[in-house]
Amino acid sequence: MRRRITLPLLTAGVVLGTLLVATPASAHGYIAHPPSRQAMCAQGRVANCGPIVWEPQSVEGPKGQRNCHGGLSQFAILNDDTVNWPTTSVGGSVTFTWTLTVRHATSTWEYFVGGTRIAVFDDGGRQPTATVSHNVSLGGRTGRQKVLAIWNIADTPMAFYSCVDVQIGGGPGPTPTAPPPTSTPPPPTLPPTTAPPTTNPPGQPGGTWSAGTTYQVGAVVSYAGANYRCRQAHTALAGWEPPNVPALWERA
Repeated sequence: MRRRITLPLLTAGVVLGTLLVATPASAHGYIAHPPSRQAMCAQGRVANCGPIVWEPQSVEGPKGQRNCHGGLSQFAILNDDTVNWPTTSVGGSVTFTWTLTVRHATSTWEYFVGGTRIAVFDDGGRQPTATVSHNVSLGGRTGRQKVLAIWNIADTPMAFYSCVDVQIGGGPGPTPTAPPPTSTPPPPTLPPTTAPPTTNPPGQPGGTWSAGTTYQVGAVVSYAGANYRCRQAHTALAGWEPPNVPALWERA
């Protein structure tokens, strides 16, 4: 009788342990500038994108893949090169800026063009800041190119995937100083003396939306005569007005 009771308990323990090990990392992030494919969807610049519109930061899959959707069927559109993805005009090198909605210890950041790795940045397991930028040389390539960027998490077998479509001008050149009007700008550089941004607490009216303010989940603001509720904690930037980023704001 004792053996019949012990074996089911042992089996349940093994199953529970397997589920715990298989649980994915809670970190999330994507390239916001130049706008990645998921950023284009979240901004409404590409139609019929499916659920990625609401969670551009969630393209998470096992490490070692070379695709734009992390192997996730619900985000398969990101890997569809027949879609007319808008491009961003760049020079021979470009600065890619990640927005991390949850930070996580990082091993490396990798960048690929056509299956060739063109850059790698080793963080050695450190926790990144809320935004991370890398200046990447495109190796003399010209014309339209798709850059696959991968954020490898240090303490899990998972990674985050983000593809950016660029139009490279002739010869090396700096990244354009001003993005197209509808693209998300990189985070501003504040002088050391700048006071820390104000914080809007969850569930409390935050007045009119303004760049430079840190909003928590549930915070309510007004913009252009309408009220919006924060979906993800973040510090607002110019270009991230509530109607433009449904991944961050919903109508209240």
